[in-house]
Amino acid sequence: MQRREFNQLLNTILRPDSIQDFCPNGLQVEGREQIKKIVTGVTASQALIDAAIAHGADTILVHHGYFWKGEAQPITGMKKRRIAALLNHDINLFAYHLPLDVHPAIGNNAQLAQLLDLEILDGLEPVANSVAVKGRLKIPMSGEQFAQKISTVLAREPLVSLVRDELIETIAWCTGGGQGYIDLAASQGIDAYLTGEASEQTIHSSREQKIDFFAAGHHATERYGIKALGELLAEQHGFDVTFIDINNPV
Repeated sequence: MQRREFNQLLNTILRPDSIQDFCPNGLQVEGREQIKKIVTGVTASQALIDAAIAHGADTILVHHGYFWKGEAQPITGMKKRRIAALLNHDINLFAYHLPLDVHPAIGNNAQLAQLLDLEILDGLEPVANSVAVKGRLKIPMSGEQFAQKISTVLAREPLVSLVRDELIETIAWCTGGGQGYIDLAASQGIDAYLTGEASEQTIHSSREQKIDFFAAGHHATERYGIKALGELLAEQHGFDVTFIDINNPV
């Protein structure tokens, strides 16, 4: 498939125009015209680029790309080395951030829900395309049991703040760095909140507002959307797609 057609395909699937983001979604670095062999991964790190080069990929498709609002604009140092590697090997870089978080089927929140047996009922925010969602555990369980489930399924020991004695029935979640939504979840009387990261104030919010909190890792909670997108491209459009997981403890 030609690069422009591939970009249109991704935009049709993920609808980036429907949500305001902090970075450009779609083609970020132009490479070869023909898209045949794709490597997917969470972040366009040097390690992922090197792995894609070794794999003979013509395209890298990630959740975390480049050119974030507020970052330094000069292409120097780490940014220069990454972009130079892409250009020298004529590799396309496509990135989709919030559109991949919120997609109702292959998005990060939806994929995490499938893995942890959560049912999505609505967006947590009172807007279309809420980045955080809310729902319920299909089988209510204690905070200790849910923490163990996270550890088993994601192979990551979560940071936990358990402040309730009752079973968890309702839950809100946002993959990645979504800890700021805990207060909104608490204001709606939700039992627990799950995300990737925690800040110092997050634990105080949990304790003082009586909402159980789980931080399961930014990387660990966002491996699955990009992987599902790659699987869709392989199954429905015949691309050669390989997901490469570059470990990150955060």
